[in-house]
Amino acid sequence: MKSRVFIGVAFFLCLARAWAGRPGDFQVIGPGGGGAMFSPTISPHDAKTVLVACDMGGAYITHDGGQTWRMFNLRGAVNFFAFDPLEPKTMYAHATGLWRSVDGGESWNLVSPPPATVRGVTMNSDHADENILAPADPVGEISAMAIDPGNSRILYVAAGPKEKVGLFVSRDFGQSWQRRVDLPGTARRMWIDPRSAADARTLYIVGTQSLVIVSGARTRDLPLPAPATDISLGFGSGAPIIYLTSEQGAFVSTDGGAHWNKCGLPGSGAKVRAIATSLNHPETAYVSYSDLALEGKNWLGVAKTTSSGADWELVWKETSSAAENVHDNWITQYFGIGWGENPLSMTVADQDPNLSYGTDLGRTMRTTDGGATWEGMYARKVNAAGWTTIGLDVTTTYGIHFDPFDSKRVFITYTDIGLFRSEDGGTSWTTSTDGVPEEWRNTTYWVVFDPKVKGRMWSVNSGTHDLPRPKMWRHTPAMKYQGGVCRSDDGGKTWTPSNTGMDETAATHILLDPTSPVDRRVLYVAGFGRGVYKSTDGGRTWSRRTQGIAQSEPFAWRLARSSNGTLYVVVARRSEDGSIGNDRDGALYRSTDGAEHWQRVALPGGVNGPNGIAVDPKSPDRIYLAAWARAAGQHGEGGGIYTSNDGGKSWQVAFDQDRHVYDVTIDPVDPSVLYAAGFESSAWRSADRGGHWARIQGFNFKMAHRVIPDPQNRDQIYITTFGGSVWHGSIHGQKQPLDVATPALQLGQ
Repeated sequence: MKSRVFIGVAFFLCLARAWAGRPGDFQVIGPGGGGAMFSPTISPHDAKTVLVACDMGGAYITHDGGQTWRMFNLRGAVNFFAFDPLEPKTMYAHATGLWRSVDGGESWNLVSPPPATVRGVTMNSDHADENILAPADPVGEISAMAIDPGNSRILYVAAGPKEKVGLFVSRDFGQSWQRRVDLPGTARRMWIDPRSAADARTLYIVGTQSLVIVSGARTRDLPLPAPATDISLGFGSGAPIIYLTSEQGAFVSTDGGAHWNKCGLPGSGAKVRAIATSLNHPETAYVSYSDLALEGKNWLGVAKTTSSGADWELVWKETSSAAENVHDNWITQYFGIGWGENPLSMTVADQDPNLSYGTDLGRTMRTTDGGATWEGMYARKVNAAGWTTIGLDVTTTYGIHFDPFDSKRVFITYTDIGLFRSEDGGTSWTTSTDGVPEEWRNTTYWVVFDPKVKGRMWSVNSGTHDLPRPKMWRHTPAMKYQGGVCRSDDGGKTWTPSNTGMDETAATHILLDPTSPVDRRVLYVAGFGRGVYKSTDGGRTWSRRTQGIAQSEPFAWRLARSSNGTLYVVVARRSEDGSIGNDRDGALYRSTDGAEHWQRVALPGGVNGPNGIAVDPKSPDRIYLAAWARAAGQHGEGGGIYTSNDGGKSWQVAFDQDRHVYDVTIDPVDPSVLYAAGFESSAWRSADRGGHWARIQGFNFKMAHRVIPDPQNRDQIYITTFGGSVWHGSIHGQKQPLDVATPALQLGQ
């Protein structure tokens, strides 16, 4: 191990100086879409430029109206975007802080807190989410923003701690801020009336409970008709028109918030969610709805008004079958109408009320004709059966798996969308869970192939996703998780449950003993909350093997086998608060008799969060352990990579430049080459068995899972991620200032 280098101030500020060149030539692969998307925002200058956020750390931009997208990363989930009303290439995004791009989204710089005041970042949460340490920050957490329509240097933000929210103004492009007025609560949206005087702007600031109007020195606080779940505003010839949704329904005000009327959608019982109007054409608005009773059925979709809320038309109306005017990509085809649900967020172009985007739990949908037709904008069809991404990927992936008998057959194991298969080397993708029980299909955690039998493979599946993240087990007992093993004999096209003797469990990993007889394959499965299961008949029957494992409900997570037959199982920890030395610690166990008995292997000092394990294929006593940090200090303690040359009797720190390491991988061709990745926006490579490490240029997604070498090209790797699908690129990217923006997507034809 070399010097301890943390991703702290220097790294963060380097990220603030984003570099437009993209080393590594990384591109994202997969079917596209697949996860929740939010905050679609259309440029007021060019309706083909659109921004979209997700809850998994990535943000996305298109300059061709959604035909292609590019992911960029600001070290956290973006909660709003804002375009400069005067400068077409200037835009803002708020994630860990307030970021600005002045080159059309190509690169981003930190605005607030001021970069010179940044003293570090903390990352002690479940997902190692980052908080910027800047004691001199005069603003605090920003929740809403507006840019003066007559002067791009004048910025307004609503910010501060919950108990002391205020309106701040900057007149020098965000270098300094002055508190102008107090606000009654957290603001969600902010607009500036472009018709107001330049020296006495009128601002409309909306929270959950009230509308605050600031006009010159005057401030008014108007109540909303109901607690708002979403709100939108536009400026016409008269008073602003404001729309809001709530649990009580949709409301509209045509006099700037003084009075409100409830909107009467067709049918009855509708639950409304997102609402959006055009800033310059407020008579038109769109609202997302579900559970609307009409014609003896329940409907979901989007309703539209062109009469300032007086009348509404159901322009997107679906129930058990797809609407003729809604042209989705693959999600409706594979998973049905209800999977994506009605839009979570909507937007309408300032300059064109017929252009609207809606984002939901898996898709971005667009209409260009006022709702007459809607189309999916997250994937494109490649052939009769397959789909490929157009850059809008919001999926968690665990592995990319290559059929040993067919180099063109590739699998990706996913959360939420299960298993996907490519028959053309990754050019196109199709779902591959035919036969998997419905209640198991949410997540395929891993697959394994029989190295001697063409087409034979096994998968481990569960209805519980995102393990071993604490958010999944802190409220739901692991013993209630559903899942198990499936077997395929046709290369993953169809599956059959193969779990006789196995309790329902979140099956998270599967390991095949390659020395076992072909007709009596020995398999091992990690059952989260159950322990280890073993099969000696190719997965037809299973028995639980936990003798020696101390935990009563062990979070068995990962398995490994050495060349001499020794088995290891990683048991994930149950604690989140940084405590150590109790029964909630994670653990490592070893078995030398085929899982009949297990012996505890002492973890390295200070470590209680083992997360991944690898055994040197040429040196069976050399073990690499990936560990997740405890919540202590800025970056945590007890995380990184540890090595042992004596089967776990003693450990040495091999790597701690990242403290939230998800997994460590050994190159299958050259065991001196190691890879590591985790939740600190980077992936790493060592060419000397962990003695020295170098950052892999071009990869910067916040939450990485594991690096998997490309079997077709020794200079290429795949990186699976928590929320950004699978990245594929070179290990030889040029060393440049660290890149905030993901490499441009190169679409194959």
